[in-house]
Amino acid sequence: METTRSYDLLERTAVFGENIIRFCISLPKTVVTTPLIYQLVKAGTSVGANYTEADNAESKPDFRHKISICRKESAESGFFLRMINVAVPDKEHESSVLRQEAIELNLIFNSIYQKTKNK
Repeated sequence: METTRSYDLLERTAVFGENIIRFCISLPKTVVTTPLIYQLVKAGTSVGANYTEADNAESKPDFRHKISICRKESAESGFFLRMINVAVPDKEHESSVLRQEAIELNLIFNSIYQKTKNK
């Protein structure tokens, strides 16, 4: 799993999505994990997809809206990683590393969102 921190947010969100996919592939498929995996893949890959859209926004309000979605999806990723921690305790270390990255991304997007609000 890639753990290098990058200051290129586009790359960082792409690596986060890739790591989410790799992690989900490694999880056992059960009645409990299957819906969690589905939701985590959607949220985790959506962070980078929406940041890509924000990077190509048509206006400041469009940029702010896309950043708000990045905020929500990074928070949701952290939530589902927490649930997977409970469902698959042997994957706790990997899910905790990914959850920390989701938290950091969420803080970054919250900061960007707040800064765009004041302008």
